[in-house]
Amino acid sequence: MHNLLDFVRKYSYFFLFLLLETLSMVMLFRFNSFQGSVWFSAANGAVAYVNGLYADVTNYLYLTDVNRDLTDKNIALQTENERLRQALSTVTRDTTLTEKLMQEKLVGYQMLPATVVSNSAERVNNYLVIDKGETDGVKPEMGVVGGGGVVGIVYLTGPHHALVLPATNRKSSISCKLRGQNYFGYLEWNEASRRSAFLDDIPRYAQIKKGQVVETSGYSAVFPPGIFVGRVQNIRNSADGQSYSLDVTLGTNFANLRDVSVILTPYKAEIDTLKAHARQASNGLNE
Repeated sequence: MHNLLDFVRKYSYFFLFLLLETLSMVMLFRFNSFQGSVWFSAANGAVAYVNGLYADVTNYLYLTDVNRDLTDKNIALQTENERLRQALSTVTRDTTLTEKLMQEKLVGYQMLPATVVSNSAERVNNYLVIDKGETDGVKPEMGVVGGGGVVGIVYLTGPHHALVLPATNRKSSISCKLRGQNYFGYLEWNEASRRSAFLDDIPRYAQIKKGQVVETSGYSAVFPPGIFVGRVQNIRNSADGQSYSLDVTLGTNFANLRDVSVILTPYKAEIDTLKAHARQASNGLNE
């Protein structure tokens, strides 16, 4: 307490000066409107300046958070873009390889380019209509392929158009096998997706793995052997448990299918003739 009193006594003139200065300022600005306005203008300017500094600091801190968030999003987008680029590169590479292998398998077959003019990809009994018909050499039971592999089989023909039964029709049945193996079955549509079907009657002792290629077997006059159909997606036991049933992801995207080719099989007439002779011979033996 004594120290405080000593401090006040020591600086009493200074405190008195501050008090008188404050009183004079109050009297000056209170009873002099001009000086008061100058004071308040200066005070407002100072307050505005301080508020501006505060806003700048706040905006800077906010923008720092925004920039950090945008940086994180940009990194995520770059990662996703790279993933999609690699996926596109893989699909393009696979499609190119599929087309190359298909061209090799179709050597000796006359191919007729055609365009899909009608496509019912959302129904149970889907069909395609192409702009080539009898006048172009198209006949029923001719195979149709596209950039992704097997498309379907010609069902009906008109002079200038043909109706194609695609692999995504529940009446479709295409003889297929696993690439590199002789185990074959019939590919049928499961009606669940436009990009999947199933392959039945594969022996349980067959060596099968996911991603394995499914291709045409060649056990018909429609498709030559080795035409890409799709890849094994899942392996299941058949209903009787005696064989495997394979879920197959189809190589052809029927949702946006446009350009196809009809296989004008040069040996179809010869094969049909041999089959007719075989039936006649069989009937003769039975008699």
